[in-house]
Amino acid sequence: INIVYPAENAELYECIANNGAVITQFPFNRKGDKQSFPIRNRIVAGMTLGTIVIEANQKSGALITANMAADNNRQVFAVPGRIDSPQSRGCHNLIRNGAALCENAEDILAEFEHLFPNQALGQADSSEPVPLANLTDHEQAVFDILETTEQTIDTIIAKSDLPTPTVSVALLGLEMKHLAKQLPGKLFTRR
Repeated sequence: INIVYPAENAELYECIANNGAVITQFPFNRKGDKQSFPIRNRIVAGMTLGTIVIEANQKSGALITANMAADNNRQVFAVPGRIDSPQSRGCHNLIRNGAALCENAEDILAEFEHLFPNQALGQADSSEPVPLANLTDHEQAVFDILETTEQTIDTIIAKSDLPTPTVSVALLGLEMKHLAKQLPGKLFTRR
């Protein structure tokens, strides 16, 4: 629990530790390894309402987590990717086998709107944006790259020099904070 892996997740770890809870079934000083990830992810999948797989090849550990979520009657979402990319095949198989297609934050909110009966889904677009001071470092980096003109995720990744999953999570966070929006064709822009 006291070893952050991978190290680039230190900011996320601190944010969760300060605003939520960090739990584990492993003892202090236990390093993450190949055997511990499925065990850890079983807990994560069981604690959530849903699991989103953003990118996964056909042997990705993310698919193990998605299957655990489905086994626990949790919603599984998958973000489609390029048809010629091996890193998209896992998500495509999940969608083919019943995972909900996830192209934007509204897809997730729509799936769970029954949990918030007094709040209409359309209200999300009219909400005030989150103050920029409340952004993570990755969200801020991606927000700084976004312009009022449309950009592909590949362009944003190239400009940010961040890994694809990090950019995807940052974009989703910006969408949920009403600072960015996804347009058809996986194009992104500021709101």
